[in-house]
Amino acid sequence: MFQEGIKRTNSNELYEESKNYFPGGVNSPVRAFKSVGGTPLFIKKGDGPYIWDEDGNKFIDFCCSWGPLILGHNDTNVFNSIVETLQNGASFGAPTRKENELASFILERIPFIDKLRFVSSGTEAVMSAIRLARGYTGKNKIVKFDGCYHGHVDALLVNAGSGLVTFGTSSSAGVPDSFAKETLVLPLNDIHALRSCFENYSHDISCVIIEPIPANNGLLLQDKSFLTELRALCSEFKILLIFDEVISGFRVAFGGAAELYGITPDIVTYGKIIGGGLPVGAYGAKKEIMQFVSPDGPVYQAGTLSGNPVAMAAGLAQLKRCAEDNFYQELESKTRSFTSKINSFCLENDVPLELISIGSIFWFSFNGKKRITVSNQINPDMSSFNKMHHFLLNNGIYLGPSGYEVGFVSDKHSELILNTAAEKIIAGIRVFSEHK
Repeated sequence: MFQEGIKRTNSNELYEESKNYFPGGVNSPVRAFKSVGGTPLFIKKGDGPYIWDEDGNKFIDFCCSWGPLILGHNDTNVFNSIVETLQNGASFGAPTRKENELASFILERIPFIDKLRFVSSGTEAVMSAIRLARGYTGKNKIVKFDGCYHGHVDALLVNAGSGLVTFGTSSSAGVPDSFAKETLVLPLNDIHALRSCFENYSHDISCVIIEPIPANNGLLLQDKSFLTELRALCSEFKILLIFDEVISGFRVAFGGAAELYGITPDIVTYGKIIGGGLPVGAYGAKKEIMQFVSPDGPVYQAGTLSGNPVAMAAGLAQLKRCAEDNFYQELESKTRSFTSKINSFCLENDVPLELISIGSIFWFSFNGKKRITVSNQINPDMSSFNKMHHFLLNNGIYLGPSGYEVGFVSDKHSELILNTAAEKIIAGIRVFSEHK
């Protein structure tokens, strides 16, 4: 039933060549397979729920370009919109009608933002949102939460120290300590630490940034009461609340976690899902905050490829589908059915594994039935995931190459495909369980 191995000759040769060109042979670190071992697969094409590597191996893809391909690969409407737009040119460095069309479509459906600014990545969106918060409030410090990732922004590449409220320390070479010290790091899901921090430092805190659905270091689902209290405290102490919805925006609901939980941030950031998978991001807020952005205001931010017409066309085609009735309900239902099959097997066979899910996002938690809300609760032993990852690659299932990464279901993953994937994952669980 299952393949014993797959041919990787072309991928291996391409990886050896790529190491001559790029640090570690890749243009983004997790792609190097350092977490799971082995060499990365070089992907040649994708269609629907599938991808193929350079050796012709076919996989059910649960990476979906790290989330933005909510319609799967090579969606017909997205493809046609890209081709039609490209016939008029790829980039102008000037305004186009496509920017207006996509912005209008988004703003009409998300009531808590009046204006937005398109950028080229989620990292750029977060960087710009932080600068806007500082410019609007006139205050310098920011608060982030341990276990949340917000891109490779200097002030946010920090680790927590000891204690409830700590000044950040740099977690990357090249980030000056003086930058990191403008960041306060708090534990997730801890109201006491949050209030203590605000009482001591609110005079110089411009904003708090959080992934309302932390999904870059496991799937750390928060108590809604914590997020509700965070909103209330930000209002009480006059601190801006930034929701980083680069992953959750347009993925768990059209309005992201803000819509799902009924909690309104002051500033929100979005990622590549609004570009159909092409390089794009955005940040938005009410008019009184966005009027501080240049050229209306003193907070400078610019980008040659911001509002690129090809990305705008792809994003509009994708979001029109996402805005259809019951789109998110059907996607969540499929995801729950898929994860429930695997979780039932694990429960019946006393396997310390559970698929945690929200919307169409899921994560393999090797922590038994323990509820994980903060990063230091995650079992650091990823050996079981690594074994399963290699088994699944050999049997046509592609997951992100790290046990800390989440997976994604697209609307092209039919129930039949998901049942096939669940069967293979259960077989992989059997293999690692028998050899523990």
